[in-house]
Amino acid sequence: MDKSPGIKKNYLYRLLYDILTMITPFITAPYVSRVLGADGIGIYSYTQSYMTYLSMFAVLGTASYGTREIARCRNDKYEYSKKFWEIELLTVFTTSICLLIWLGIIIFVKKYQIYFVALVPSLFAAMFDISWFYTGCETIGYMILGNSIWKLLGVVCIFLVIKNNNDLFLYILINTTMLLSANLSMWIFLPKMLIRINVKELNFKIHFKETLIYFIPTIATSIYTVLDKTLIGAITQNEYENGYYEQATKIINMAKTAVFGAVNSVMGARISFLFSENRVNEIKQRLRKSVDFILLLGFGAMFGIIGVSQTFVPVFFGEGYEAVINILYCMSPLIIIIGISNCLGAQYYTPAGLRAESAKYIIIGSFVNLIMNLIFIPTLGSIGATVGSIIAELTIAILYLIRCNGYLTVNYICIVSYKRVLAGIVMSLAVYFIGKFWKNPGVTSLIVQIITGASLYFTLLFILKDKLQTEFTQIIIKKILYRGVKN
Repeated sequence: MDKSPGIKKNYLYRLLYDILTMITPFITAPYVSRVLGADGIGIYSYTQSYMTYLSMFAVLGTASYGTREIARCRNDKYEYSKKFWEIELLTVFTTSICLLIWLGIIIFVKKYQIYFVALVPSLFAAMFDISWFYTGCETIGYMILGNSIWKLLGVVCIFLVIKNNNDLFLYILINTTMLLSANLSMWIFLPKMLIRINVKELNFKIHFKETLIYFIPTIATSIYTVLDKTLIGAITQNEYENGYYEQATKIINMAKTAVFGAVNSVMGARISFLFSENRVNEIKQRLRKSVDFILLLGFGAMFGIIGVSQTFVPVFFGEGYEAVINILYCMSPLIIIIGISNCLGAQYYTPAGLRAESAKYIIIGSFVNLIMNLIFIPTLGSIGATVGSIIAELTIAILYLIRCNGYLTVNYICIVSYKRVLAGIVMSLAVYFIGKFWKNPGVTSLIVQIITGASLYFTLLFILKDKLQTEFTQIIIKKILYRGVKN
């Protein structure tokens, strides 16, 4: 029997957390970018890229694999308790090895040594990160509660402690310590979720093999999500270039979180369960509905960023970040491209047990990105890395679509997209010219641009009779009328 946790409830939890995740950088980034400067942000981005590699080796493919395994047996408390300890203890073992490697880096790599020390809590955070368990059980409220508290505390600490560009070490330490604390807080709720398991019954071998399969696309993906930053620093030897790229990436990542973070997190676990029940038609319906929703928000976010960038960057980051504007122009299509591939990965390839197949496509994209980076970064710097990412992500998305057995088609994407592209272009031009002709553009003009852009985009879609937009409008009207009648 399917003891289905409420999708709407989990989506709401995740959405609220994603909103908090987006709000906190909006609160701290303007302050931090001015205090630490583009070079300080660049150093943080460069050193963090090395820790990201090691953290991925530490957890292998646990995030996706663990969620899938827990979701598949969520109605059997003994079975998912057993799998939890098998997967988590395996993570403790692999992370311990990575801690020794990181210690060697600290000892022998003198440049940025102090910043490498500040990153140590990140590995412990990876060791104790059990968010995959709560996601698999579809009880993400426990996970979100602790994360939210520590995230807010981190914001407070940044404003209280970080005062000048000499505080980069403290800034990194605050971020890593808060992440560790948030992950440890999730363990408080475990006793009510698990039952006692005999240690002799634990089997690690099967999980090690499977997590390696899931790890391959993870490390391959890093070539175009993390290696970009490493190569920018290594090739250009310019900390400012890394700082510009980091800030642009931060904005795009916030947009991606808003567009598809909550949807894929919640629906991935549910579809894993549906695959175990072989409910193919329902899977296809849910997947296409998710893509429809992602594209509705995605085109709005993409064209919105293009429209407001010239006003947004100086207001948000301050002086000295003008180069971020052009990077955002180039990088904004990633919201749509990754939105499609991420949805297919989270809601088809992973739940269907096709992670090894998807890994092949990601590896191809990674090689494409590496080649593009080596070609374009020497001459174009951070813009070159952006071009490489676009080509790589597009390659992966195309391969995903070709091989997804009809669960999603190019024709379906075109049908639900063309009205949104038209509305997005009109909205982007209107927003751009508001900023262009506004005398002394600043916070006020930015607010006007954002409100005007969002209103115009959804109004145009309503006029063009976009199906999903119309459905949302009808639901809102019905609720308003229902409340009016009830009162």
